[in-house]
Amino acid sequence: MPTATSVRSLPVKLLFDNRIVINNHLKRARGGKVSFTHLIGYALVRALKDVPDMNVGYEEVDGKPNLVRPAHVNLGLAIDMAKDDGSRQLLVPAIKAAEQMDFAQFWTAYEDVVRRARDNKLQISDFQGISISLTNPGTIGTNHSVPRLMNGQGAIIGVGSMEYPPEFQGASAETISRNAISKLLTLTSTYDHRVIQGALSGEFLRRMHQLLLGEDGFYDDVFAALRIPYEPIRWAADISATHDDEVSKQARILELIHAYRVRGHMMADTDPLEYRQRSHPDLEVETHGLTLWDLDREFATGEFGGQRRFMKMRSILGILRDSYCRTTGIEYMHIQDPEQRRWIQERVEQPHQKPPREEQLRILLKLNQAEAFETFLQTKFVGQKRFSLEGGETTVPLIDEICEAAAEAELDEVTIGMAHRGRLNVLANIVGKSYGQIFREFEGNIDPRTVQGSGDVKYHLGAEGEFTAEDGDTIKVSVAANPSHLEAVDPVLEGIARAKQDVLNQGEKFPVLPVLVHGDAAFAGQGVVAETLNLSQLRGYRTGGTVHVIVNNQVGFTTSPAHSRSSLYCTDVARMVQAPIFHVNGDDPEACIRVARLAFEYRQAFNKDVVIDLVCYRRRGHNEGDDPSYTQPLMYDLIEQKRSVRKLYTESLIGRGDITLEEAEEVLKNYQQQLERVFTEVREATSAPSEWTTVPDYPEKVHDEDDTAISQETLKRIADAYVSAPDGFTVHPKVLPQLQRRSAAITEGPIDWGTGEILALGSLLMDGRPVRLAGQDTRRGTFVSRFATIIDRQTADEWTPLSNLSEDQAQFYVYDSLLSEYAALGFEYGYSVARPDALVAWEAQFGDFVNGAQTVIDEFISSSASKWGQRSGVVLLLPHGFEGQGADHSSARIERFLSLAGDKAMVVAQPSTPASYFHLLRRHSLGADHKPMVVFTPKSMLKRKEAASRPEDFLEGTTFKKVASDRTVDEEKVTTLLLCSGRVTWDLMVERGKREGDEPVTAISRVEQLYPEPVEELQAELARFPNLRHVRWVQDEPANNGPAPHFRLNVFPELDHEVEVVSRPASSSPAVGTHSRHVEEQKKLVAAAFGG
Repeated sequence: MPTATSVRSLPVKLLFDNRIVINNHLKRARGGKVSFTHLIGYALVRALKDVPDMNVGYEEVDGKPNLVRPAHVNLGLAIDMAKDDGSRQLLVPAIKAAEQMDFAQFWTAYEDVVRRARDNKLQISDFQGISISLTNPGTIGTNHSVPRLMNGQGAIIGVGSMEYPPEFQGASAETISRNAISKLLTLTSTYDHRVIQGALSGEFLRRMHQLLLGEDGFYDDVFAALRIPYEPIRWAADISATHDDEVSKQARILELIHAYRVRGHMMADTDPLEYRQRSHPDLEVETHGLTLWDLDREFATGEFGGQRRFMKMRSILGILRDSYCRTTGIEYMHIQDPEQRRWIQERVEQPHQKPPREEQLRILLKLNQAEAFETFLQTKFVGQKRFSLEGGETTVPLIDEICEAAAEAELDEVTIGMAHRGRLNVLANIVGKSYGQIFREFEGNIDPRTVQGSGDVKYHLGAEGEFTAEDGDTIKVSVAANPSHLEAVDPVLEGIARAKQDVLNQGEKFPVLPVLVHGDAAFAGQGVVAETLNLSQLRGYRTGGTVHVIVNNQVGFTTSPAHSRSSLYCTDVARMVQAPIFHVNGDDPEACIRVARLAFEYRQAFNKDVVIDLVCYRRRGHNEGDDPSYTQPLMYDLIEQKRSVRKLYTESLIGRGDITLEEAEEVLKNYQQQLERVFTEVREATSAPSEWTTVPDYPEKVHDEDDTAISQETLKRIADAYVSAPDGFTVHPKVLPQLQRRSAAITEGPIDWGTGEILALGSLLMDGRPVRLAGQDTRRGTFVSRFATIIDRQTADEWTPLSNLSEDQAQFYVYDSLLSEYAALGFEYGYSVARPDALVAWEAQFGDFVNGAQTVIDEFISSSASKWGQRSGVVLLLPHGFEGQGADHSSARIERFLSLAGDKAMVVAQPSTPASYFHLLRRHSLGADHKPMVVFTPKSMLKRKEAASRPEDFLEGTTFKKVASDRTVDEEKVTTLLLCSGRVTWDLMVERGKREGDEPVTAISRVEQLYPEPVEELQAELARFPNLRHVRWVQDEPANNGPAPHFRLNVFPELDHEVEVVSRPASSSPAVGTHSRHVEEQKKLVAAAFGG
């Protein structure tokens, strides 16, 4: 056979470097290893597409020469086999139709042929139809060879050894890298001269040369086929450098390191759904004037890389990519504290380490539990809403790892707040809620006698349990109940955690860990997220750092991210509090576990919030009855084809040789059997449990006594506290006279509103009841009335007199809040849930500002006892009063609270004197009931002399009266009774004095408690007056506002007398905008009250 051979040498540095990148990726992902021959063989197949005339053969037909053009590229592989007798045998089986394969398929087919050859399982068909062959004598050091051509094939390509040019084989590594010397590879093409010409063979080798240097996207295609998420290394000529250039290049290395720290997350492979090669100009070495020839050159690295002062650029890039561009992207360079940045760098800028086998098995166990639980519910309760975690199952092992770390750190508790997606899974597999109860909730066979109030859907309920770590450590873990209102639970959980920490009183240890689980659309879209983040470092609200976990489905109900946020990430709002943000691919459970541990350790180190963005997907619709393909058809085409994270992780562990298939199947089977057993028990059960878990087990309120009066000694002690400033403390000269007047008034009178409140709080503290008072401008008081904390005029030091009453007093917490209603009120609600022995009060700057917290009022304060059996004693202090300040500073919307009132679930009150307010607060704190209370507090009445109280109104024999009777009139002479509440009382009193003098015929009785309605007390009040002809309800508010609408329905019909309502006309706005018009209205109102 007439043959000839073409020979071509090419540099293999690019081949070497890209192979390193490929195998580093595979080592951390699916396992396996790509060889040089895999890449060269694929380049051969690719070159044949451009030079197809090399894929030909020669045969004689009827004695005549004939050119054969095979239909496919059937690539023969020369495999050297050792026989049992020690001799060697060469087999040449084929990869059939190689031109139709991408690199991943080619690699798989190549390995399959080699494996079957080693196992002696090749068939005759594997040797038939070879059109071109590849041999690799270079593995035994041969530079190049002229192999023997077999009948039927047109060419055989030989791959020689890879060596440095002979003149450099004695050079040092430093000399080779400095001079940009590459190893050389010699390719030979031995061809049948009858059908292939030398020029064609040379052109073919040239094409292989071009491809192996990365032309026409060769390595891009290889990376894409293997789903490597970043661009390959590019071929480039070395840039020669003088000494000055070396200095510049050194600086560029430092620039490159900084660029990866700042923007590495933009190249990270964090999306489990859609593969794409990621790049950013700042992260490309070419942008920094560097090339592949710099990979093996050493550079000073500064603080990068630990103790190594100099590193090769290859190692630098390897660590940077491992740290910032694999399946975890980290945003942290926005943090201004260099210590925190360095802390993160020291922990992430390390070579990759595989987790121990025990941890891998625990991850697999939790994934098995998460997936099997969802699959079980899907098959047993078809079509029922459960807001499944499918697609985001890694949430369970991630939260499990956070709890594990918390248990190891000997924290007291992990408190979890989360929306409905995945809630049942977390309750079952983290908290340990009974599978039996969950299944019964789906079955609907709940004994109604065990559910008080309205109840709620199963995916809003909470629970608590005990978490056991791998080493046997245990920790309490709880999930708070919350409504469908996304993110509403955030501040509530923070308040619960703070209350528990205050009870434990361990200071900076912050022994209760809050974990908030969010959705991606909600985290970006709900303003309460930003408000809650703003709480995180405030003295009155901090909880030592919260771990935020975002279950990022990449869709919100039916809305795609492009329509739901303007920011790059859903987490960008967290940058405002300089929280580190870890974006992690939910299909890489090991990365998720590393991030969970790192996030917890950061929280422990710096007592700051930290965010984990768990990028996953939602296998089903927003709920199980929804079809998401209506609005996200392309996304759900991808999801339909995806294998679950459990399957992917199991395959990865088996592929890397970490576990066996039998071990994986055994773990899953055990969990499925457990679920089946419990399900069978529920189906066959004839009775239900005596009670149901709906919320965590919060403490019960301690009830001592109902006596709200205090002693003269207590009055004196509180009075003295306000004139006993610490040594060297300079009270502001305008404040000092007010404190002195307060001290004197406590014992001598008259006592104004602010002083009456101070007496209530101080006496409760001396009774051993903690007091937490927070709100907008609360320490001083919006209207300069409280002075709970005094600021030193010279040093700005703080003095809180009520913190220095007695040795055994309870703690007094008083804080100015951030200018928030939603989060601030939610926090106080949560605090009072977890600490029922404390008086917890939130104050609005003006009462109408509370409408910014309407979600908390509707979903928690008014209804949580009915929905979940969750009780709170939070007090809302809402300044209310019509004094000509306009529509926005007059009404606290009494009517709204009364419209929410039902089941006697809360108290609504409007005291008219400081003493009444005093007794109301003490009754609320000392009484047995633990329920919310809304108090409409005064503004102008704070200092009004007619409204002041006397010291004896606080002493023995006094108490709170729901209806304050008018004891200044002769009952026999009274013909008209005016019923009123709050500020208007004193306008009526003044007018009566003008009209009726010392012998009034009009009685004025004050309704101090609006709800629960004081019907019996009002009936008794009317019965006092035998000659009563007129009963009028008088209020400042318009007829459609205030107490009147509620009282018309629920109170007046119960009274034995017709009640006329005197008010402003019904209005869509609560008050007029000009003072003069207000004054005119008020005159008419008061005149109408007296029948004029």
